[in-house]
Amino acid sequence: MAKSKPEVSIQSYGIYSTWDNKSKALPQIEQFTTNVTAKLDVEFGLIVNIKKAKGEKLHFCIYHPDIPNEEGEVMAPFDGVEFVKDNDWHFYLGDTLWEPIENKLGDWRMTLTLNNKVIADKTFNIALEQQGSENDFWRKRGY
Repeated sequence: MAKSKPEVSIQSYGIYSTWDNKSKALPQIEQFTTNVTAKLDVEFGLIVNIKKAKGEKLHFCIYHPDIPNEEGEVMAPFDGVEFVKDNDWHFYLGDTLWEPIENKLGDWRMTLTLNNKVIADKTFNIALEQQGSENDFWRKRGY
């Protein structure tokens, strides 16, 4: 009998409540978005649901903008492997920002791969908070 094909869906993506990686509970979505304001400890990422893939290897990767490590060298992408734990499994892939915030700005791409196929791919733009534009200034005054 042929093995059934895994079913994958992105459940949510954006900004989440603080995540405790020691807990079984996943963080809660606070805002669906791919634009994240750069703030200390902001939690962002995505949650996927994977069905019919128990025991399969799930590869994850977070590509950071060119963030230097303590020696000044650009950090390698953060990647690893997780095994799908059951046949209806939710997985959170996310990150948070740390000091100094200024070198964390830019695109953060998160990918998940199952059976050599990319099953999720989201890019989050991390930017400083936008001050109101000149148009906002006039719009608020009724012009």
